[in-house]
Amino acid sequence: MHTIQSGLKRVAAMVVLRHEQQLLLLRRAKPPHVGKYVPVGGKLDPFERPVDAARRETFEETGIAVKDLHYCGVLTESSPVDYNWICYIYLADIDFQAPPPCDEGILEWVAFDDLASIPTPPTDLLIYQYLVQKRVFALDALYDEALNLLEMTEEITGERVY
Repeated sequence: MHTIQSGLKRVAAMVVLRHEQQLLLLRRAKPPHVGKYVPVGGKLDPFERPVDAARRETFEETGIAVKDLHYCGVLTESSPVDYNWICYIYLADIDFQAPPPCDEGILEWVAFDDLASIPTPPTDLLIYQYLVQKRVFALDALYDEALNLLEMTEEITGERVY
């Protein structure tokens, strides 16, 4: 297996699965973000397009075959340790179903109104706000060595959002 040079960005695709006013989120059992609620997704394979990785990862983690994916934006995360990502974010509207089993953790439906009261990575609440507002985003997040979010900028507008 090919290893990535320390400090280089890894590329991932994440999919926010939505049914009406609820999101199907993954309570992670593996690093990073153990115990936090995140969208499904993962790393791109060699030669894979982000949209194809989004479909593949969604199916691998949930068994749900998503056809219509809506591109929402990109999140770039930089730190002085080995947590450096470029993440393409997609949205898929799906029918309600019982959360399927997942090797990455536990899938749970979370109401929009409850998102602020569950543990999530610091970037994700802002991403959900952009999704609700149907605003495309290009977020640039900077972390310290302990992976505390120091600042985040929305690069399309130039606005510092954290």
